[in-house]
Amino acid sequence: MTTTASLDARPRVLPVLSAALISVSGLLVFAMEQRLIGYLVVAVALTTAYFSGKALFRDLLLLAIGLVIISAVPITTDISFSHMAIMGTAMILAVAVPYLLSRFVFKDHAIRFPVLTGQKWNRTERWYLVAVVVIGYLLLPVYMIPTGVYENWPAASDPGTIARLFLGTNVLGIWDELFFICTAFTLLRRHLPDWQANLLQAVLFTSFLWELGFHAWGPVLIYPFALVQAWIFSKTKSLSYIVSVHLLFDFVLFLVLLHAHNREWFAIFLY
Repeated sequence: MTTTASLDARPRVLPVLSAALISVSGLLVFAMEQRLIGYLVVAVALTTAYFSGKALFRDLLLLAIGLVIISAVPITTDISFSHMAIMGTAMILAVAVPYLLSRFVFKDHAIRFPVLTGQKWNRTERWYLVAVVVIGYLLLPVYMIPTGVYENWPAASDPGTIARLFLGTNVLGIWDELFFICTAFTLLRRHLPDWQANLLQAVLFTSFLWELGFHAWGPVLIYPFALVQAWIFSKTKSLSYIVSVHLLFDFVLFLVLLHAHNREWFAIFLY
């Protein structure tokens, strides 16, 4: 016999299930490279969301559209002009299409990119920027060089490839925050508690970077980083700040990659 309590619980379960399936689809599509199965899971997630409510269905549809767009191109660290143009176009569309649909079709303007917030960064926030550089200095060489993960990035030794590597790492860092935090986390937290939305967006964040090349024990670094970035965004409501954090970390990553491929360069690291 179905009790009143179980009927009341059903609407609360469906949003969590639908959102969790979206995260599972990201794991399948990006980390496991099972595109077809991942897309089927997306379809199941949207079907489940449809029966949960119109608002949830629309928001998960926006997220799913972004995921499908970015997964439609090869996700690699290739820094050739052609690949950067293809992947860059997909990255722009993966952020722009959900934003435009939300604002001009659904007219709820759920997705926002708060840059000029008018809030000054406090002392803790400024010191955290310094801490990020120190953490990157201590962890990234230990992670990337002994594991050989740095070989997933091309060796850059001439001005042209160095410039493209620098551009690629920075653009990708900005996109991560635009998509996984300002889009995925924002849409998920409209229907779930922040901690649940955070756990799920971090799965997507980590899965994408795994496919990009952060293998070995990379998820041990990336998943907590994704959690902290979303938590900071929920407190500061500042895209500018979380992008600054990410770009500082990625600048250390850029230097480590140059050092790993050219050991006489930047001989300031632990390896």
